[in-house]
Amino acid sequence: MNLLSLENVSRSYGEKVLFDKINLLVNQGDKIAIVARNGSGKSSLLRVIAGVDAMEGENAKLWITKDLKTSYLPQEPDFAPHQNILEALLEGDEAHIAPLKALHDAQRNNDAKKIEEALSIMDENKAWELEAFIKELLGKFNLPDYDFQVSALSGGQKKRLSIAKVLCGKPDFVILDEPTNHLDLDMIEWLEKYLESPQLTLLMVTHDRYFLNRVCNQILELDKGVLYKYMGDYEDFLEKKAMRMQNEEIVRDKTEKLLRKELEWVRRMPKARTTKAKSRVDNFYNLKESLQGPKDPGEIEFDIDHTRLGTKILELHHVCKSFGDKKILDAFSYKFKAGDRIGIIGRNGVGKTSLIKLFTGQLKTDQGKIIIGETVLFGHYEQDGLQITEDKRVIDVIRDIADYIPLKKGHKLSAETLLERFLFTRAHQQVYVSQLSGGERRRLFLLTILIKNPNFLILDEPTNDLDLITLNVLEEFLMHFPGVIVIVSHDRYFMDKLVNHVFVMEGDGIIKDYPGNYSEYRDYIKQNPVKKPTEISEKNTAIEKPKSTNKLGYKEKREMDKLEQNIAKLNQERDTLVEKFADTNLSNDQITTINKRLGEIQKIVEESELKWMEYAEQS
Repeated sequence: MNLLSLENVSRSYGEKVLFDKINLLVNQGDKIAIVARNGSGKSSLLRVIAGVDAMEGENAKLWITKDLKTSYLPQEPDFAPHQNILEALLEGDEAHIAPLKALHDAQRNNDAKKIEEALSIMDENKAWELEAFIKELLGKFNLPDYDFQVSALSGGQKKRLSIAKVLCGKPDFVILDEPTNHLDLDMIEWLEKYLESPQLTLLMVTHDRYFLNRVCNQILELDKGVLYKYMGDYEDFLEKKAMRMQNEEIVRDKTEKLLRKELEWVRRMPKARTTKAKSRVDNFYNLKESLQGPKDPGEIEFDIDHTRLGTKILELHHVCKSFGDKKILDAFSYKFKAGDRIGIIGRNGVGKTSLIKLFTGQLKTDQGKIIIGETVLFGHYEQDGLQITEDKRVIDVIRDIADYIPLKKGHKLSAETLLERFLFTRAHQQVYVSQLSGGERRRLFLLTILIKNPNFLILDEPTNDLDLITLNVLEEFLMHFPGVIVIVSHDRYFMDKLVNHVFVMEGDGIIKDYPGNYSEYRDYIKQNPVKKPTEISEKNTAIEKPKSTNKLGYKEKREMDKLEQNIAKLNQERDTLVEKFADTNLSNDQITTINKRLGEIQKIVEESELKWMEYAEQS
């Protein structure tokens, strides 16, 4: 069943044509991803389809099935600052949220009559299931309670709230712009499973290649204003695109040969300007124009002459760090070695960014000692460090830092060439920063780090908003980087390709070192739920990774049994309280009390289940 069709739609930004007379069909059950270079118009296309931006082009048409429940996730969230979380989630007049919205509006106004009416409507529409689903979403995305003010949320929390808002209405068709940005790995894996539902139709922009491979059954590539369609997942896309590029290369070769023949004729062109001669001249220029435009980047070799690291690189000895009651590190020790490629993973808010700021000295330890080797030159790509002057040209931003990177054998890599290798053409280098897309700005910020020629790279979420081609170029660079690399990223594909072991931050100051990449770690946990990766703590007498021998004692087993009993009792109490909502004689105070207790129960159960799982892993 066709849900949406787009015909002859164009879009321009100034003189730049993003796409021209493109067509698109979306059928029920399609899981479509749009991929393209940064600045090619992916987000603009989504905004047109979502009805946010107007269509351009003669005879442009957009048709959507009547009564289709559609939700759109923009790349940058937009909430009214005066709203709390519940008000933000229930914003709008959609029929599916109306009963829950009416109930909470009545409770806020303390209107007993309207509360009674709203409760009846909640029962009729089975809206209690919606409220339970919303609470599940808040828990999955690690968001505060209903009354928390949106203005106090971080940028990452606002993005996660946007996703919760999109999903809480259980739409038939979702349009998502970079949904995995600001999600931790557990959240991404949960979202993957949710979007795999066959009843859900999906159109999204994402650079997460595992996400593409596991969720999508169709990929659209927006390349130089043209939309190419590939059936299948990300692996199929790579294979079919390679075939397309090969075919285009064959056509290009044939055209070049024909062009050379035409060029020879034009050079000895007779003086007589006959119609036939003029047509051949026109043909020459048409052929020449058809070969214009940048080719896709091939393999890139970086033979950079980095400053050598000494025997002492970075050492942490029994480091402790807390913020109030929140413990980030508890007697953490590690000696970095040449060739280390470390990925740092953990839930949002567990302290990953704080850990790397301790590495560089931006944060001070509470206890313990950090020693930085004399030869270490940090290159720190900060997640929120994007501060580039708007009125500067791209080339000037890089030249203000350095004119070149030294290569081996006395050669140099100029700022212009470095920019070219990261897909900024010579013409694009003359563009002002204010005209760059979000992904292009992040790419430029990354180059401001690399042009300094560091030997210890720390990358905090470097893949956010980068397109797939840029990611491939960055990965190629990092795979040949001779220094130490530390990566914090939610991009599992990126991590798997580059790291050789991971620091797992579990909270409460506990960090474990697993020898392998992210997917190997996840597989290990699934296959060996009893065993645990090596734990680094003050009990380690050496930096080398000893095997864990932790076992549950009698006291811990008793505690585990008590947790099971308590969880069962709380679940029973929760079910009883939910049944009480069916009583139409409940006063407003009673409803408020029940709601408050339900929130308390949910929080206690979540904490108890987490503690029980910790014991279960050791048993």
